[in-house]
Amino acid sequence: MLVLDNLSLRIGGRLLVEAASVQIPSAARVGLVGRNGAGKTTLLRAIAGDLGLDGGAVRRPQRARIGRLAQEAPDGPATLLSTVLAADDERTQLLAEAEQTGDPIRIAEIQTRLADIGAHSAPARAAAILAGLGFDAADQQRACAQFSGGWRMRVALAALLFSEPDILLLDEPTNYLDLEGTLWLHDHLARYRHTVIVISHDRDLLDQSVDYILHLDGGRLTLYRGSYSSFEKRLAERQVQDQKFAKQQEAERRRISAFVERFGAKASKARQAQSRLKALARMQTVTVRTIDAVRPIRFPAPERQLSPPILALNDVAVGYAPGEPVLRRVTLRIDTEDRIALIGQNGNGKSTLAKLLAGRLRPLSGELVGADRLGVGYFAQHQLDELRATDSAYGHFRRLMPDAPETKLRSLAGGMGFSGEAADTPVAMLSGGEKARLLLGLAALSGPHLLILDEPTNHLDIDSRAVLIRAINEFPGAVLLVSHDRYLLDACVERLWLVADRTVASFDGDLADYHRVVMDVRKDAGRAQANAEASERGSRAALRRDAALKRAELAPLKSRVAAAEAAMTRFAAAIKQIDAELAASDLFGRNPQRAAILAKTRHETAAALAAAEDEWLAASAAYEAAMA
Repeated sequence: MLVLDNLSLRIGGRLLVEAASVQIPSAARVGLVGRNGAGKTTLLRAIAGDLGLDGGAVRRPQRARIGRLAQEAPDGPATLLSTVLAADDERTQLLAEAEQTGDPIRIAEIQTRLADIGAHSAPARAAAILAGLGFDAADQQRACAQFSGGWRMRVALAALLFSEPDILLLDEPTNYLDLEGTLWLHDHLARYRHTVIVISHDRDLLDQSVDYILHLDGGRLTLYRGSYSSFEKRLAERQVQDQKFAKQQEAERRRISAFVERFGAKASKARQAQSRLKALARMQTVTVRTIDAVRPIRFPAPERQLSPPILALNDVAVGYAPGEPVLRRVTLRIDTEDRIALIGQNGNGKSTLAKLLAGRLRPLSGELVGADRLGVGYFAQHQLDELRATDSAYGHFRRLMPDAPETKLRSLAGGMGFSGEAADTPVAMLSGGEKARLLLGLAALSGPHLLILDEPTNHLDIDSRAVLIRAINEFPGAVLLVSHDRYLLDACVERLWLVADRTVASFDGDLADYHRVVMDVRKDAGRAQANAEASERGSRAALRRDAALKRAELAPLKSRVAAAEAAMTRFAAAIKQIDAELAASDLFGRNPQRAAILAKTRHETAAALAAAEDEWLAASAAYEAAMA
């Protein structure tokens, strides 16, 4: 059990957690939730022991191994598979010791321990995790240095999951993943055997992969059993109850105050008035939990509707260099109110297709026809770096629409949550979520007919994602989405386009069907793992039995060697003592009888020593032969 006892945490003088206590059961899967800036990451660091406490204690089980995602992605010439395998410190140390030691008994002990910890199936387990996160067999044999930072962070996640710490701490683990990797991670965490605490804005993960929700709000920690949806319902019910009780309490305060004010001066009522004043002083004020209003997201409607199709592709190839298409033979159409999601592994060309449809790339071949005066809005995460740090939201809108009246621009800014002073706040002072909102507003500023959103949720919390879902569903134009957030896709899209095998085609089914397809594809690695583990389980008993038989066979021989060594030591010591006595110059003249006995004893002892040496040689040869 993990216990947070009267815990207090401050960062930069700001109190994030105040005298909070909670007990997390062993093997619990916990979703840590709270508004951005509430202190979730700080709390995770405190649990890991990376941060000093301002009060209280974090009590972990003895010898519990805590695992957090590495801050830096692995790099260098080591292959992905060897990098992941190296994360199991005990296995790595035992294998190294087995290579260095010459002690046969220790070698037998090492092999038994390796069997106990599943070391022989480790390559299969590591390969299965890497495959689940999107690395095929060929990728797993490539060096880490050959991959981009985002892919190497996946390797770091794979290494962490492979090491199976007793307390697994994850902070937004799906940020590095595509939809396929996210679906796999959902399943993996749901089956994790030890304690997990995960910070995530992925509603689907919090509904499917955890069995507790730990809510950090106003410095307080509250543990709820169940999924995020059940937590959300209970939180709303609790707020209603608090509001109701607060009203009752306020009515009671007014009644007591009125009584004291009316009768406090009367001698006959003075004692009652004093009693009620004390009751009023003892009454603790109920704090009503208020749910902060989430700022809106509204996409302006296009000024006029177009006749379908608004965009059509016929046998299109697209890429970044002539003769080197990323996608080819693409034949598709987009109609007026389509809701389409691009699915497929990262690196297959989803963002390339999005750029083609947004007009950022031209076809290498084939035909792309757009409706007359088609307006396209495009959002992509990399555009965060293109925002001007010293400019405000209003300034960005003004630059795109220099002739628009100020009232219209202020209204557009307000529609994205930048009303009042927020519209004039410099970008440098905005959070990641606020910058994402600004980019969404800039993408849709002109009222496009087609809105292309490439991973729009990475910097948005759960409540802001809910607002985005509502904005997408209310938008009267067409929407094309690339996202690893299944909850968003389930709530918004009606058609799926699968980007795979260097082309794009409609996927016949919904996201549940695609989930099954993804998991089936990854089952090959899973079966290899299962087969290796089954084989290991079958051989584990045999390994222990063989080791025991080996020890039983070697024990008598080792005893013979030890007994012979002891005899040799004893006889050599006796001869040394006899020689010292015989060395006296007057012994033969003074006591010839004693000298004769000593000489005879030395001869017999020397013969015994020679026999012991012969026995030692024979026993050692037999021991070495048995070990061969």
